[in-house]
Formats: sequence, C-alpha cells, structure tokens
Amino acid sequence: MESFEGFSQKMITYLEGLQKNNQKEWFDAHRNEYEQFVMEPARAFVLDMGERLRAIAPGIHAVPKVNQSLFRINRDTRFSKDKRPYKTNLGIWFWEGGRKRMECSGFYFHVEGGKLMLGTGMHLFSPEHLKSYREAVVDKKRGKILEKAVAAVAGKGYIIGVKHYKRVPRGFDADHERAELLLHKGLTAMIEQEISEEFFSPAIIEHAFASYKDMSPIHEWLRDTLG
Repeated sequence: MESFEGFSQKMITYLEGLQKNNQKEWFDAHRNEYEQFVMEPARAFVLDMGERLRAIAPGIHAVPKVNQSLFRINRDTRFSKDKRPYKTNLGIWFWEGGRKRMECSGFYFHVEGGKLMLGTGMHLFSPEHLKSYREAVVDKKRGKILEKAVAAVAGKGYIIGVKHYKRVPRGFDADHERAELLLHKGLTAMIEQEISEEFFSPAIIEHAFASYKDMSPIHEWLRDTLG
C-alpha cells in the first residue's frame, strides 16, 4: 500500500453527493468513486497515523479494514425511523487495549459536512466500565489524576463529554469534590474544525497528532484505569 499523500477534494465532493443522494442506486453507480476517493486514502491514513500515534500510545491498534479502524458506511436502520441506508461521513478509530475495539479508549477522526472532528476517550461505558469509572473518580489518588487530566485538556480548548446523568448516582456523595465527573456515561474530549489546506496533504498527520497529544492525558487515564 502506498504511503498517505493527503485526502482530496474529490472525497469531500463524494460525501456531499452521497448526502444529497442517499440511495442504494446512487451509491452503486458511484461505488468506484467511493473506493478511489474515500477508502484508498483512508486505508493509507490509518497505517501512517497509527505509526505516528505509537509515540504516545505504544499499544495502539491501527487496522485498515472495515469494522476495525474504518467504520462501515452502511447504517443500521433496524430500530431507527431514519431509513437512509448510508452514513455521510468518514469515521476512523484507533484504539489501545486488550478488549474489543469499542470497549477501549482511543483516538477518533471524523469528516463530515466540510468539517473535521478529532476526539479521544470512550463515548459510552459498559456497565462494568461505568462501575469501575465511578469507583476511580472517588478514589483519592486516581480521581485526583483524572481531575488534573480533564482540567489540562479543557484548558487547551477541547470539549469534555459525555455528561448525561442529572443526579449523582445512588451510593455516592452528591457533595463530593468530583461529583460532576460522576454524572458522565462516558469520558471524551473533542474538537471540531473547518477543513483546512493541511487536510489535502500529508501534513494532516501532524495536525491530527498535535490534537491527539493534547488530549492524551484523558486517553492515558482511561487506558490505565479501565484497561
């Protein structure tokens, strides 16, 4: 596989076309464009970005396959009122840990609507992880490390999520100094940006890496605390 040379405007154009024509007939007629302008550069990006990420996440998994680092384009419409068959974004996931890929913390790359979103963390804790997370939040040592990590990342302008619950869970002190962190159902950091010229060159690797490095204290805490 050739090294990553940047994404192209043709990928953006393709995704915009899919958004306007989200139908199987259109997708089938433009399948070659999907492969050439979306999947080929995405696979190369996964390999090169994965190598770069090992500087801050030595065990990172970067697998250039669908349902590994590359999210499938088909939407799961079984339980949704929205029956559009395809996603209109490019989603790429790099994860670190020994569990299944979506049960680990990692780094996310998302392109949609002319914007780039970069993120880290775990969007939704499993019941097992949620229990361990809450216990770690109130732990004197581990909780303090998390508090400092969140403050450092937020201080650089990243958005911290995912606060979901309105009340501190039963069995925990509502007046605890880290009570706000007990309201989370996941823990993430993210930033959304307009597509820049770097996106269309290999420079997007270093651009994304700089944000991932900024956000890495949250990833490291999740990796080391939840496994």
